[in-house]
Amino acid sequence: MNARIEITGPLAERFDEILSDDALEFVAELHARFSGLRHDRLAERMQRRFDLGNGRDLGFLPETEHIRSDATWRVAGAGPGLENRRVEITGPTDRKMAINALNSGANVWLADQEDATSPTWANVIGGQLSLFDAVRGQLDFTSPEGRTYSVTAERTPTIVMRPRGWHLVEKHLRYIDRTGTSMAASGSLVDFGLYFFHNAKKLIEQGRGPYFYLPKLESASEARLWDDVFSFSEEFIGIPHGTIRATVLIETIGAAFEMDEILYELRDHCAGLNAGRWDYIFSIIKNYRGRGQWFVMPDRKQITMTVPFMRAYTELLVSTCHKRGAFAIGGMSAFIPNRRDPEVTARALEQVAADKRREATDGFDGTWVAHPDLIPTARAEFDAVLGERPNQLDRLRDDVHVTRDQLLDIRSIGGTVTDAGLRDNVAIGIRYIESWLRGVGAAAIDNLMEDAATAEISRSQIWQWIHQGTVTEQGTVISVEVVEGIIERLGLERFEGDRFDDATEVFREVALREEYPTFLTICAYTRYLVEEPTPAAA
Repeated sequence: MNARIEITGPLAERFDEILSDDALEFVAELHARFSGLRHDRLAERMQRRFDLGNGRDLGFLPETEHIRSDATWRVAGAGPGLENRRVEITGPTDRKMAINALNSGANVWLADQEDATSPTWANVIGGQLSLFDAVRGQLDFTSPEGRTYSVTAERTPTIVMRPRGWHLVEKHLRYIDRTGTSMAASGSLVDFGLYFFHNAKKLIEQGRGPYFYLPKLESASEARLWDDVFSFSEEFIGIPHGTIRATVLIETIGAAFEMDEILYELRDHCAGLNAGRWDYIFSIIKNYRGRGQWFVMPDRKQITMTVPFMRAYTELLVSTCHKRGAFAIGGMSAFIPNRRDPEVTARALEQVAADKRREATDGFDGTWVAHPDLIPTARAEFDAVLGERPNQLDRLRDDVHVTRDQLLDIRSIGGTVTDAGLRDNVAIGIRYIESWLRGVGAAAIDNLMEDAATAEISRSQIWQWIHQGTVTEQGTVISVEVVEGIIERLGLERFEGDRFDDATEVFREVALREEYPTFLTICAYTRYLVEEPTPAAA
């Protein structure tokens, strides 16, 4: 019996173009070669979390010191179309948002199949269709109201696609191995495999290439697995080794201690690193949630990019990247404009300008925005520092010497936990999960752009505050009962078709139960987003 991929989700219009026999054969081959290694890497994650929970601290690895101290090696660097990355727009891959991104004037579009996309079956394959059409210059969209959208930009941003992380599965596709054993497909291998198979050669013909953002890596061994996937995939379709370029999001505390090693493992395919700030904060809370008061963070609004442990993280990232010829890409400020409220827009532009000025001054080569109206503000700050240069890779940060203790220095944040901060976390968590359950993975809530990462911070802080017996500045002892009372008094604005009841149950599961789920999206996906097999596939 040959290994194969079996479709168990319903087939909508044009899904067969993405889920073609030859594409599924390639995805099956990826699973045959790499699914076992993926499970090994996930087992390593579990062991690391267990060790941290039992008092072992993370640190720079002594066994890889020779990689960090060797000044001679470099990464491949920018591929065609990635030389200037000063402003990158991030967003989901539905057709309307894809068109907006392609018309935005940004240098790069991060086409996000991960945190900004709710992984409904329609979104997963619909997003692939958006990308398929975008690469071929045939993307358009007509809204239910009859409004038409099309790509009108003379030059569109370079596409860098972000697949789902190693921990996620795609339950509408099943991998059947040569023994007949069946398992849910890897979300990472599905997202990468379908996009790469259909678009790599077409992108190369256009003078660009198959480029990817790699999310949620926790170690260099996970980067090595991606590098093996890339090398095999290039050989499989017959393109030169090193054609693929990857930018790795440093958004876990484990990856922060292995930046050099991650670059080294991916060096033939690596373009740079990105400071994934929100997931990074979530990762620290998750991994150190039971380690006492020293690791309790204040209200989310008080955890800015200028607190000491975040400064250490970003300065180490820039220094490490430029030493190796890699791009350092900044993160996303959560503030977004509101075209109906000039005051909100003015505050957002002021906050974003300050954030991007700091990044450009610190040495970053580019940055993220979540809304087209923020592009001029971000570009102006980077233009002021870069001038006509496409980047500042030549700016070595030899003044940076970051220690383990600085990366883990949560105590120096200071700040307070407040009743208002607690309520905000409850409201944001439930409102975002409700949006996610309706298939919307990036949601504007109270003039901030929320995605899965910010929702993870909200529910994780609540879990930690409860289990550490945190007392708010107003004297409230945070407990399950207190949070339940907040839920009852939220006064959510209901509407036809809302998912607030389901969202509240998910929130209780991930924030209030004794056991802490590693990701809120795993249980929510399995319970609410998986569709029943079609009769033909059952």
